[in-house]
Amino acid sequence: MAYVLKMLMKYSVDYYGHMVGTNMQADMRRQLFNKLEQLPFSYYDNNETGQIMSRITNDLQEISELAHHGPEMLVMTSFSLLFSLFYLSSINVTLALIIFSCSPLLVFIAFLVRRKHMESSRKARRSIALINGDVNSSISGIRITKAFNNSDKELAKFEKSNKAFVEAKKGQYFTMAIQHSATIFVTDIFNVVCLISGGIFLYRGLISFGDYSTFILSVSLFTSPILQLVQWMEQFDNGVTGFERFIEIIDLPVEQDKDSAKDYEKLNGEIRFENVCFSYNHDSEHKEVLDDISFVVPKGKTVALVGPSGGGKTTICHLLPKFYHIDSGKITINKIDIEDITMKSLRENIGIVQQDVFLFSGTFLENIAYGKKDATQKQIINAAKKANIYDYIMSLPQGFNTQIGERGVKLSGGQKQRLSIARVFLKNPSILILDEATSALDNTTEALIQEALNSLKKGRTTIVVAHRLSTIKNADEILVVSNGKIVESGNHEQLIKKRNGIYKKLYKSQFTDSNYDIDARIMMS
Repeated sequence: MAYVLKMLMKYSVDYYGHMVGTNMQADMRRQLFNKLEQLPFSYYDNNETGQIMSRITNDLQEISELAHHGPEMLVMTSFSLLFSLFYLSSINVTLALIIFSCSPLLVFIAFLVRRKHMESSRKARRSIALINGDVNSSISGIRITKAFNNSDKELAKFEKSNKAFVEAKKGQYFTMAIQHSATIFVTDIFNVVCLISGGIFLYRGLISFGDYSTFILSVSLFTSPILQLVQWMEQFDNGVTGFERFIEIIDLPVEQDKDSAKDYEKLNGEIRFENVCFSYNHDSEHKEVLDDISFVVPKGKTVALVGPSGGGKTTICHLLPKFYHIDSGKITINKIDIEDITMKSLRENIGIVQQDVFLFSGTFLENIAYGKKDATQKQIINAAKKANIYDYIMSLPQGFNTQIGERGVKLSGGQKQRLSIARVFLKNPSILILDEATSALDNTTEALIQEALNSLKKGRTTIVVAHRLSTIKNADEILVVSNGKIVESGNHEQLIKKRNGIYKKLYKSQFTDSNYDIDARIMMS
């Protein structure tokens, strides 16, 4: 009966104990993921995906192990220590007190080593995160690595972080070895003290030979749980450092609306930037990315942003949906300051098509449906037709249920772009941002996508960023952005006539060859 009870208790500890840790890990992972979804763009600008993944997986696993084994270990060792205290005292109180008096030495050693062990544990956690970051980067870019035959370079980069991991673990195991070996030494001293003290007591007749023998054999009841506690300290330190890294993210400030911000169902009026200044780093010495930017996009009209790379065009697009908050100035839609509009309703009214299309692993259906949670099959098909990708999808054996691979690896650049356009068609926003949506495509594909974009722009207030000036010649207004300022504005005909204008030079560099002068090209267009 006793053995059956022991078996049931062992089952309970192993199963329910581990499930407590697993459920705790799942709850913390859910909390952490929810937090990550609420963090601003600036956090992801400064933190690699692999390092974030390390916090969600490795760190939480250590916390889970501590949550399971920690209480179990403390209860069992505490019970064992109390039992040994009572039992050894029942044999001989004085001899038991002599043995117990050595305990402060163990506490002192643990206190002395623990701080260094905690720091080495933190370094180990950071080094694991660095390895995960390098691996994620290398695997994500494996096709580029192979194309440039740079496997050796990636291996060298990985080896650097791998060696850092070894060094961090070396320090961690060094402090652990000191603590464990010192503990073993002290427990060995316990045995020596026990033998000598017991021998003296036996010689003086203060203890019988039977009690002496029993005491010597039973002293391990006291030393064994102490050794278990010392070994558990390593797991405790790993769990604590993992929890510290968890708290680092949980304590980060999230994207927040003003208390007075309101929801707006439809935002389809004019967009106005008024004296907007912005810098990614808010240091006083840091150069502003945007410097006193002002312009208006009338309702239903299209304004194009052109100019040299790094001039601030994409930054303007990121400020409208409040991916970043401006330093000064004002941005309004329908004469409403966007700071007074909730981010949820603001972003529901804005559709974005970018050059670097991100697609999720899954099917065509799932990726298009991402534009609208409650979309019907008919709406998804209609969006695909408008984006000029329906015929391609239907040519596949599984149609809309075809898997597109990680980040759409099975698709061409044009197919990815049309899929992202279908997503925006399905969303049906009133405001549209096209950030170099066709710059990386060939002429034939560009023409097909431009047709879809022209259809998408109808009736929508649109901001277009373009390097290919042929795609924005018909824009209602063109703004030339350079070094964070608007240096020229007007329609295509007005800007092309400006003597020594930046737009004229950009256009000439793209469309004029040695056989034709600029005026002839304009007439032909």
